Amino acid sequence: MVEENPLEPLPVSSSGMASSSVTATSRFLIFFDFDETMIAENSDDAMVRVAPGQTVPDWLKDSFRPGRFNEHMQRVLAYLAQQGVSEQVIRDAIEDIPPAPGLLVLLGFLRSHRQDFECVVLSDANTYFIETWLRKAGSRQLFSEIFTNPASFNKDGHLVLLPYHAHECPRCPENMCKQVILRDYLARRARERGKPFQKVFYIGDGANDICPTLALGQKDTAFPRRDFPMHRIIQDMQKGQPGIYKPTVVPWARGEDVVDCLKKAMEES
Repeated sequence: MVEENPLEPLPVSSSGMASSSVTATSRFLIFFDFDETMIAENSDDAMVRVAPGQTVPDWLKDSFRPGRFNEHMQRVLAYLAQQGVSEQVIRDAIEDIPPAPGLLVLLGFLRSHRQDFECVVLSDANTYFIETWLRKAGSRQLFSEIFTNPASFNKDGHLVLLPYHAHECPRCPENMCKQVILRDYLARRARERGKPFQKVFYIGDGANDICPTLALGQKDTAFPRRDFPMHRIIQDMQKGQPGIYKPTVVPWARGEDVVDCLKKAMEES
């Protein structure tokens, strides 16, 4: 991966997050999930590998409760701090995670067409993991905003994770409903731009990527990673409730699959 200049200042978006320049000329909007979409694994698994013995105690594993993974990771990170795992070790582990197949090709394509595509990360990971990995990949400036759970090192050198928000969606984990964030972003950007995007694309892999794509319309496209949970759930929905899932579905195995579809969208619009 190509690392960005760590001394280069990053502009700040209206949400307070580091941001690249955003213009009203972009025709298309792309949302990216992070874990197992941009990167080849779940970034939380990298934290288990840096624990003593590359595992966490059974009491910590058993503390997980469905819908409360954010709370579970708070405990995992606290455990790593207690074990003396340093920021450098955590940073190295995140930077070493390989990209998903063809992902760097996709990012390179988007960097060469920044006038057409506005890119956003929407992930249930955390700010430290995503910012660290994207900078190492030389692609942080491609993304106008990153919506994810806050995480930063405190004065004691411990990585502290917090939930993104509270919501009332029954489909989503307690700390994040991606559809709420997606809808709010689309509405805000339409006001700022004075017009909506021609098309919205969503690239994901997991079950929590279903809810946001339910807000997309027929002109939009969902890219579920082939044979991952998002893809299987969409297939079940299309069979069991035909017509309920509105966006066009384009399964992907490599970033090049997404690039091919984006090129067609550019040619058709």
